[in-house]
Amino acid sequence: MPGGAAPEMTRDEIERELKVLIISALQLDETTPDDIDSAAPLASAGIGLDSIDVLELAMAVHRRFGVTSQADDETNQRIYASVDSLTNFLVEQQRAGVVLGPRPA
Repeated sequence: MPGGAAPEMTRDEIERELKVLIISALQLDETTPDDIDSAAPLASAGIGLDSIDVLELAMAVHRRFGVTSQADDETNQRIYASVDSLTNFLVEQQRAGVVLGPRPA
């Protein structure tokens, strides 16, 4: 709809999109969105992301959704703890008026 506001994404849509983003950004070719447990930790024993993977994911989230988190390590650890926590962060951003969508290059 030209000139209109983009429709809000549902929590389920955001979560699914995040899982697809994790798979593509981190080249997890043999993984499907259904393979990713939303409550599992993204780092270590969960999906197994290291700090570089989390940084790549943060950049991919910015490109896809147009949001960034603060430079506060404690806050970022909370936000990037799991798909659930990252989804919650994006839902909060959307409720605060952020339109989730790709940003122009």
